[in-house]
Amino acid sequence: MRKIILLVFLASALVSCKSSRLGNTSNVQVRFLDDYSIESGLTVEGTEVGGLSGIDYHEGNYYMVSDQPSNPRIYLARIEISEEKIDSVSIVDVILLDKDQEELKDQHLDLESILFDPAEENFLLSSEGNIKSGKDPMVFKVSKNGNFVSSFSVPENLLAESIKKPRNNGTLEGLAVSHDGKGVWAAMELPLETDGPKPKLYPTKSPVRITYFDKKTGNATKQFPYRLDRIAKIPWLYFAVNGVTDLLEYAPNKFLILERGFSAGHGQKGNTVRIYDVDATLGTNTLDINNLRVAFNNPAKKTLLYDFKWAKNFLDQEIIDNIEGITFGPELSNGNKSLILISDNNFNSMGQQLNQVILMEFIPKN
Repeated sequence: MRKIILLVFLASALVSCKSSRLGNTSNVQVRFLDDYSIESGLTVEGTEVGGLSGIDYHEGNYYMVSDQPSNPRIYLARIEISEEKIDSVSIVDVILLDKDQEELKDQHLDLESILFDPAEENFLLSSEGNIKSGKDPMVFKVSKNGNFVSSFSVPENLLAESIKKPRNNGTLEGLAVSHDGKGVWAAMELPLETDGPKPKLYPTKSPVRITYFDKKTGNATKQFPYRLDRIAKIPWLYFAVNGVTDLLEYAPNKFLILERGFSAGHGQKGNTVRIYDVDATLGTNTLDINNLRVAFNNPAKKTLLYDFKWAKNFLDQEIIDNIEGITFGPELSNGNKSLILISDNNFNSMGQQLNQVILMEFIPKN
């Protein structure tokens, strides 16, 4: 009888674990509040709203970047939040990047993240480039009119022609302003080939490099390794990936890091999206380490904070889509910060997908 009771208890614990709004670590707590889907096929000034791979917030404005290389652009949006619900999302303007400028015309602008700088009134963008075509990843600034301003100096081992072999569609992905505001963190999506394998179904040592750039000089001054989790779902078709898509530094050397996995053959349920609480305090500075497979390095410490499979019962369509961007949003009515996440619908090239907006509550414990 006791065995039966124990089994029932374990089963109920597993069910409750998979339908929880709350995620906890010793440092922070997050709470899922709501999701909202921007209408499919929406056009603004002749452009289709899609490929939303990064998001930033400042004083009521949301800036979303689209990753369509043929027409790189930034959307200005408004998100109306009432109590703990998203009332509406409206796209009010679009900024087209001027690709004819000398500095951009030969680049492959696969834009992945965006930061708005209120002091300079410009945008900082990351681009994955195109490794197969020899086009370098970039971290660069554009004006509010979409004109090139300047670029950061990307470390040599992250460039397309590097013998360290960055992976195509796996380079510079997420951007985050440092906690002190003096620098910017840029995260690779996947490991360099010389650093380790892409994640598999079984555990691997798959470290990505997260690099700090000094905002004044544009130079990289430090870097730490972060190990990716394994693939979470068996791919029934021949494709699976898991990588970093974005990050936030919420305290010195402490981060929220977003990992997004996808396994083909599951239809709209192929995505795995997780937020990790990460402490890089003891992480090795790998900026001058050429090969993480053979050189000793201490990766950042990570703790699972939230797995979006827990929110399945609370999602409007019970689907978590291709979440690629995260930002701190406005204060909620209770005074806590909000988190806003955005999905990249790949312009529905991989099947029916959502322009999904997620609202969460962020509660630091210290």
